[in-house]
Amino acid sequence: MPSSRPDRIRKLLADLVGFDTISDRTNLPLIAHIESYLAAFGIKGERITDETGQKAALWVTIGPQDQPGFVLSGHTDVVPVVGQDWSHDPFKLIERDGKLYGRGTTDMKGFVAVCLAMAPEMLEARLKTPIHLAISYDEEIGCVGVRPMLHEVAKKKVRPLGAFIGEPTQMQVIIGHKGKHGVRATFHGLARHSSIAPDGVNAIEYAAELIVEIRRRAVALAAARSTDSLYDVPHSTLLTSIVHGGAALNIVPDTCAVDFECRGIGITESREVTDAIVAWAKAELEPAMKARHPDCGIDFEEILDYPALDTAADAAIVTLAKSLAGRNDHAKVAFGTEASLFASMADIPSVVIGPGAIAQAHTPDEFVEMAELEKCAGFVERLIAHCAKG
Repeated sequence: MPSSRPDRIRKLLADLVGFDTISDRTNLPLIAHIESYLAAFGIKGERITDETGQKAALWVTIGPQDQPGFVLSGHTDVVPVVGQDWSHDPFKLIERDGKLYGRGTTDMKGFVAVCLAMAPEMLEARLKTPIHLAISYDEEIGCVGVRPMLHEVAKKKVRPLGAFIGEPTQMQVIIGHKGKHGVRATFHGLARHSSIAPDGVNAIEYAAELIVEIRRRAVALAAARSTDSLYDVPHSTLLTSIVHGGAALNIVPDTCAVDFECRGIGITESREVTDAIVAWAKAELEPAMKARHPDCGIDFEEILDYPALDTAADAAIVTLAKSLAGRNDHAKVAFGTEASLFASMADIPSVVIGPGAIAQAHTPDEFVEMAELEKCAGFVERLIAHCAKG
C-alpha cells in the first residue's frame, strides 16, 4: 500500500472503480476487497447480506464499541454506462490534469476511498469516540441497501451521535433534501381491431388523462412555491417520467404503464402528493373504465420511496460539520440521499457532505478532482482529532 495519503487514496479509488457495481449486479467482490484491506490493519466489519445473498452492506466500528460515535457513510453501487459516450473504459481509473476519471469517482466511490485511506490514522489515534464506516449498496435504485443495515444499527445498545453522508457537495454542508415517492400505474383496457375502436377500451387514452392531471398538479405545486430559499428549486416537483403502451397501430391498446414521481420538500409530502393522485384516478378514471367493461381498471405499484431530510441549522451535527469543513455556510439540495433514512429509521442526526460536484454524477467521463478528495481527507483528519479527544 502506498505510503503517502494522496497515493493511498488514488490506489483505493482505482481498486473500487475497477469493480463493476452497477445496481443490477453483485457487489460482493468489492465488499470482500474492502474487508481484506481492513483486515490487514486488524479491523473487522459486520456484513449485512440481502435476501438474495448477492448484495451486502458493511458496518465497521473503529474505536470503543460501547461509546456513541460518528458515521461516515457511502454507497458502493453506480449507475449504468450503456448509451454513454465514454472516452475510455469507465471501470478503469484514469488521471489527467488533477482529475480522476471513472464510473463512480464522484458518486460516490471517491468518498469511500478517502474513508478507507484514513482507516490507519483512525487506529493510530486511539479514538475515545468511535468512528463507524457504513458502506451500502443499491442506493441508486431507491436507497435500498442501507435499510437492512439501519435496522441492525437501530437495535444496538449505543446509538451514533450523528452521520456524515458523503454524496458530492463540493464539501458544502447540506442540511436538507427533498423526499421522493415513485408510483407505477398500469392501465388494463380491452383490445379490439382499430376499425371497431368504440368496442374496445383504450388503455393509452385513459393513461393520457392521468398524465394531464399529473401535469396540472405539477403546475399548481410550482405556483405554491416555498419560501425556503435554500433550495435551488423552491417547491415540490411532480412529473411523468416513463410511459409504455400499445402493440400495433391497428389495435386498440389494452395496456399502458405510467411511471410518475414527486420530490417533496416536506418530510412526507412526496407520498401525500402521489397518494392524492392515486385516489383521484381510482375515483375518476377507473369507474369509467369498468363501466365500459368490468375487467378493465388500474393497478398501482410503489416503485420508490424515501423521506425528505430536514436537519435543524443549529443542530450539533451541523455545527460540527461546519467546524470540520472549515466553513460556515449550509444549503439544501433537490437530489435524495441515504441521510434521511439515517434520521428516520435510526434516529441519527445527519448531514450530507462529500467531495466532487453533483453535476459530474451519472455523466460520461465522470470525474472527481484530486483536490476535492484531499479536502475530504482533511475533513476526516479533523474528525479523527475530534474523536481522539473524546
